[in-house]
Amino acid sequence: MPIFIKTEKFKDKTLELSNSKRKKFLSLHKEWVKEISKAGNYIHSGYLINEKKMPGGGGLLIFEAKDYLTARKMIENDPMIKHELVVWDLQEWIAIDGSQPKFSNHLG
Repeated sequence: MPIFIKTEKFKDKTLELSNSKRKKFLSLHKEWVKEISKAGNYIHSGYLINEKKMPGGGGLLIFEAKDYLTARKMIENDPMIKHELVVWDLQEWIAIDGSQPKFSNHLG
């Protein structure tokens, strides 16, 4: 199954939110990822840090979907996107040797 990568950065308005409000949305995002994983889909989400281990570089989501349209519909349900808190981009990942990792069996 194709692998997709969504990158994102907080919008200025998101950075202006209080820490508690931002954490609320991040918690919703984590729950969204867990639900997708529980349904048996390969998905991993994380944030990027600099050489001093400071966050702020944005986020990265790696997941499987049958095609680009399915991938886009899936991430449009991400609470961070639904609440327009991030600027994001979606790309399909193709290995340079043409192989595709077999993430589908990650549960078993």
